Amino acid sequence: MLTEVARVPLPTAWGVFDVRAFESPADHVYLALVHGSVERKDDVLVRLHSECLTGDALGSLRCDCGMQLRLALRRIAAEDCGVLVYATGHEGRGIGLINKLRTYVEQDEGHDTLDANLRLGLPVDGRRYDNAAAVLSALDLRSVRLLTNNRGKVEGMRRAGIDVVAVEPLPTAPHARNLGYLRTKELRMDHVAPTGAAVTAWESGPMPAVDAGALLGDVRPAADRPYVVLKFAQTLDGRIATSTGDAKWISGEAERRISHALRAACDAVLVGVRTVLTDDPLLTVRLVAGASPQRVVLDSMLRLPLTARILGPDAATTVITTPRASAIRRTALHERGVRVHVVPPSPRGVDLPAALARLRAAGTLTLLVEGGARVITSMLETGLVDRLVVGIAPTIIGAGTEAVGTLGITTVGEGIRLVDRSVFVLENDMLLAWDIAPRTNARCRD
Repeated sequence: MLTEVARVPLPTAWGVFDVRAFESPADHVYLALVHGSVERKDDVLVRLHSECLTGDALGSLRCDCGMQLRLALRRIAAEDCGVLVYATGHEGRGIGLINKLRTYVEQDEGHDTLDANLRLGLPVDGRRYDNAAAVLSALDLRSVRLLTNNRGKVEGMRRAGIDVVAVEPLPTAPHARNLGYLRTKELRMDHVAPTGAAVTAWESGPMPAVDAGALLGDVRPAADRPYVVLKFAQTLDGRIATSTGDAKWISGEAERRISHALRAACDAVLVGVRTVLTDDPLLTVRLVAGASPQRVVLDSMLRLPLTARILGPDAATTVITTPRASAIRRTALHERGVRVHVVPPSPRGVDLPAALARLRAAGTLTLLVEGGARVITSMLETGLVDRLVVGIAPTIIGAGTEAVGTLGITTVGEGIRLVDRSVFVLENDMLLAWDIAPRTNARCRD
């Protein structure tokens, strides 16, 4: 019932694909993005990707679709022989774009993705796979390895006559906004580990995705600021850098991979301008399959170089400054596509409560703070941290930069109390996480 209506090469970031368009009588279009020669081949790597405008095109963090699409194209290009079938009639598991948005309303009221559909009288999954199978038949594939976490998709393709000889999972590191959605797919819809391995189940070696939810704790943003997770890695003797400022790398690759998964779980990651000047970080997600968060820099005088890597196109960047900063510098950042928030100054630079309030007003619900030492100290001193995550490396370096400076605490009883400890062993490193008990004497200054 399908008719091939167009064929054209399509250059992409992952290479050139031969795009073949097939149209059905219902006006749905199926695109076959073919890489390499697949005719009469066995074990061809195939991804059947259901259309998701919000995730694929708009970068929505409510689902994992956009990340899976990009991962699949990358995997297929690396094979030099594979196909991605893009099914335009599959939006919202077959219920259409408008109905999908209606289910989002139900989800925002506390119902999971399955119950949201049922409450609206919609099928949990209304997709059919006969047309997708017809596309693969038209391409003359003998057998396929299917890239999916969805057992139902595998069964549907087999019922439609496709010889699926193997199934390869496509997990992604979850975000705080889609973690519940992904867990519902696993627990109630028979998907296989869509979030990858949990931190609690870490095993040695690289992993494509890690679920850092256990490190986030119970995410409950306040009305006037995001939920704040403070994360740093230190040596056994409490240093985050040597006396010369060297900090690469204190922790091992396993701990850094978990740190990237934690970034992928949050809306934004924040550092001070001194960290940018010293380390020139990217602050993106690279060691796991996850979305890079918005990058935030505290910079009261706009000393941030316009050549800094954090201003690159890999992710969005926001700079929080004060009225004391140069208007010319603000304009230059705007021209680079950087959002600039101006908040009141404090004796040490940027007023932190005001900065977090601006982020919360802009829609940031979860904020990961990665330093440096001055920002770490100020965040703890002002009582703006909900969760503390510390990586401990089996290294002693002696004199160097301490993670936490002077907090103005004079007695042990005034100390910041940590509760509900969690401990994770990562090869030679350890990760410790606590909730921070509320304080009544926190100082409101940067």
